Amino acid sequence: MARNLEDAVIVITGASSGIGRATALQFAGKGATVVLAARREEALRDVAAECEALGSRALAIPTDVTDEAAVEALARSAVEQFGRIDVWINNAGVTMYGLFYDTDVRSNRRVVEVNLLGVIHGSHAALTYMRERGNGVIINMSSGFGKFAAAYQAAYVATKFGVRGFSEALRLDLKGTGIEVCTVMPTSIDTPIYRYAANYTGHLLRPIGHLLEPEKVAQTLVRLAQKPQREVVVGQAVRSVSLLHTVAPSLFEPATSRQAVEKQLIKSDAPAASGPGNLFEPEPAWTGVSGGYKQERRSAFRRVLRTGLLASAPAAAAFFWLRSRNASV
Repeated sequence: MARNLEDAVIVITGASSGIGRATALQFAGKGATVVLAARREEALRDVAAECEALGSRALAIPTDVTDEAAVEALARSAVEQFGRIDVWINNAGVTMYGLFYDTDVRSNRRVVEVNLLGVIHGSHAALTYMRERGNGVIINMSSGFGKFAAAYQAAYVATKFGVRGFSEALRLDLKGTGIEVCTVMPTSIDTPIYRYAANYTGHLLRPIGHLLEPEKVAQTLVRLAQKPQREVVVGQAVRSVSLLHTVAPSLFEPATSRQAVEKQLIKSDAPAASGPGNLFEPEPAWTGVSGGYKQERRSAFRRVLRTGLLASAPAAAAFFWLRSRNASV
């Protein structure tokens, strides 16, 4: 039986942009109460205002998920304000691109602290209150990289494998308690995460493959809150690559090797300064749901199409003029 989301209390970390922001709006549209957490206070308040405009109650609490005490305070504030926590979504995440030996240990540690320890902190804080009631749903955001790896993202891949394993173990610990644990593994999503990723490649980056809209993942999270499932993949690409990884590793490894990833990921003609991106300090820009990459691809396609049409127009005109002359002879 699907859970009723009207007036349910949903805590969402990483809610200032991308999937988290899209998810907050989806839950608000269902009548749920949303508690929004991220490092960027101004962006959080904007999301809260958008949720309230949809008729939802919303609370914005600036939170760094690497800070255990701050996450505990987030959970406590949600309960003090609204009486309970029904669903906790561990969505906050960062990413970093670079060959492992070109990235510093401090940056790798930070990726682990946000993506894996952040999930552990959030889950522990949520369970403090969910176990009292014997009810609740914890949703942890892994990735397609929780099922297989690729070059240039060693620390990120490690955290997503870790989130998947942690969620499975937690699910076993909680069996029979009335608390559900769900793991979500999306494909590449058009969010701002690529805009402020740590980048140690020396070149401008572009997302790999077909991109899904953040709203697709948000819809999945809403469905899981209503009817929990153990693991959910979002995007056909994850299923296809995972199958290749399982049945034909000799084909999988060349497809995800350093050389293969470089061809897709790196715009070699566009240099970029190396740096930690938003690992240690949040970026003030790109607070929306979309990263804008799909729009850029569409614009580029239209430019190519328009250029091709303009270039071919004289030839086409000459062809039809000659055809008309031949027809009149």
